[in-house]
Amino acid sequence: MSARRTLSEVYRWPAAIALASLVGLSSALFADGFWDAVSWIALAVPVAVGCWKWFNAGSGSA
Repeated sequence: MSARRTLSEVYRWPAAIALASLVGLSSALFADGFWDAVSWIALAVPVAVGCWKWFNAGSGSA
């Protein structure tokens, strides 16, 4: 049986992905110029993480 994980261990990465999404959406909505690039990068983070996990789903790591 595995050891119990704390809330911060469980929700650290989902919270970071949510924060990246929030920054990306906010910068796309409220700013222009440089912030457009920030929004593209920040909104690409959840897509990249999802693709990475999808392609590596069968690698045996949980």
